[in-house]
Amino acid sequence: MNIKGLDYNTQREKLVMPEYGREIQKMVDHAIGLQDKQERQLCAQAIVKMMETKVPQLKNNADYRQTLWDHLYLMSRKQLDIDWPFDVAAAEKIHNKPKPIPLPKEGMKLRHYGKLIEELFEKLKTMPAGEERDALTYYTANQMKRDLITWGHGSAEDERVASDLAHYTDGVIQIDLNTFRFEKQIITDDSKKNKKKK
Repeated sequence: MNIKGLDYNTQREKLVMPEYGREIQKMVDHAIGLQDKQERQLCAQAIVKMMETKVPQLKNNADYRQTLWDHLYLMSRKQLDIDWPFDVAAAEKIHNKPKPIPLPKEGMKLRHYGKLIEELFEKLKTMPAGEERDALTYYTANQMKRDLITWGHGSAEDERVASDLAHYTDGVIQIDLNTFRFEKQIITDDSKKNKKKK
């Protein structure tokens, strides 16, 4: 359907930084077209003030003013001829995508516990008995319980955690549920939703 006079976002030019909106982009385009450099400078300063109101969470960063000017530089497609108050040479790094994190070559056997818990099982198998192993057992068991609650993977009962801990450490770690105390787990709405989905 093509209704005359209606302007759809899909038909408009793609925004360089959508978080600032189309009106700010129009202001930047207007500033680029100004003939007088002093006028462009004043316009750029006004735009940065407006940008600050659009993304107030930037104020939490120590260098947020530098970031705003970097964003202005990118939104102007490097065409805004003004005296930049900050060095904007590194601004393009903002749009660089991070390198993908390599996944472990061997697959995870226990997805609901995760790779770190698997590594802790291996560590617990080789540790000598003592305070250090007891402390690691305590933290591992509590994290296992949190993982079971979070991912809604069957039962999150203490018996399940004790059984899994014994099984995956080849019987090296045996916790006595009569004396072992788990941390109090708070079940959030998210973990309830995960259980309902299954």
